[in-house]
Amino acid sequence: MSANRVSYTLDSTLETVNSAEDTAGRMAAEAGFDDEEIMKISMAVREAAVNAVLHGNAYDPTKKVTLAFERTARDLIIVIRDQGKGLDASRIPDPLAPENLLKTSGRGIFLIRSFMDVVEIHPSKTGTELRMIKHVHGSAADS
Repeated sequence: MSANRVSYTLDSTLETVNSAEDTAGRMAAEAGFDDEEIMKISMAVREAAVNAVLHGNAYDPTKKVTLAFERTARDLIIVIRDQGKGLDASRIPDPLAPENLLKTSGRGIFLIRSFMDVVEIHPSKTGTELRMIKHVHGSAADS
């Protein structure tokens, strides 16, 4: 029952988001999630990485995004951190509010919260850390 960890640093470009999504899919598959859950986990990581690059680091080439994946017997834990000014989670608009239904942005955190079991946002003056957890169900938890 050993933990499997992978971490790396990405440039603040949208091109690097694909590698985050690919790693999430691979880690989710290795953890025993079914195809639908793999897709949800991958999409949550993609949304979080896009938010880190776009909103956190504002495409600043001197700033990086760090990703860490940890697989335990019970959980897949994913941490994404940017080097931006910090996110005020209370200022994230509700995408289901009538005035926001037709807006094309503002759905990332909503999707992440919908797809993952636990979502924690830890803002600071040196960046925002987003910690996402998906619980392993079924036989994969026994390995």
